[in-house]
Amino acid sequence: MTSQAEDAVRLTRKFNASPQRLFDAWLDPDLAGKWLFTSASSESHSTLIDARPGGAWAITDRREGVDYTAVGQYLEIDPPRRLVFSFGMRQFSPILTSVIVEIAPDGEGSVLTLTQDGVGAGAESATKDGWLKMFEALEALLARGEG
Repeated sequence: MTSQAEDAVRLTRKFNASPQRLFDAWLDPDLAGKWLFTSASSESHSTLIDARPGGAWAITDRREGVDYTAVGQYLEIDPPRRLVFSFGMRQFSPILTSVIVEIAPDGEGSVLTLTQDGVGAGAESATKDGWLKMFEALEALLARGEG
């Protein structure tokens, strides 16, 4: 796994959900499949999650006839406050990055801080944009009472 602090992306967002609901949305295959590494243009989607330290995950989303597969392994699972996993998309790069999700209670909601290390020079903007779009989908999912 490659980790380069100088190429890190860090995002913070408040969600109107308890830390446990927010944490569960990352690891429950039914919930994660509705927002994580998918988009409104998805034609089909598969989500495989082995939610334990050392467990693998894989999410494949088909868009415009092309499969995009994200893969990784869970490195740390500390509900409902911290999740660490490796992340990669082999069709674009052999490199795995590290993603750290930290969740803190904030009133009746939660604050999520995501840090992705090793993004690579020039990819920071696209990486931020991708996570922000996924966070929008996650917020909509939680607002509908799912999770």
